[in-house]
Amino acid sequence: MSRQPELEERTDAIRRARRVRRIMVQIPYFIVVGIIAVAAVLVLFGFWRKGTLVFSGALLVGAVFRAILPVTRVGLLQVRGRLFDVFAMTTMGLLMLWLASSIAALGTD
Repeated sequence: MSRQPELEERTDAIRRARRVRRIMVQIPYFIVVGIIAVAAVLVLFGFWRKGTLVFSGALLVGAVFRAILPVTRVGLLQVRGRLFDVFAMTTMGLLMLWLASSIAALGTD
């Protein structure tokens, strides 16, 4: 009968560790989402060019995370295969970077 409390404590410790791991795996995703939130705030306050630059930076950071982190650590940044994810995020990030730098600012010629 004395083994039952030990077994329950061990089970609780394993469950807590799994919950912490589920959150820790998502840290790269939360970083990218945080950068996107900053970009959205910039656009909301009228700084659309800076917001677009920050958004493209978020895509490029996500591509770097996806390229260097193992599958067990990348969390929700994994959508398809590694090559496709890195290619898609890099392409979109570079296109948005080009877009933000090539379009003239509103109100100027």
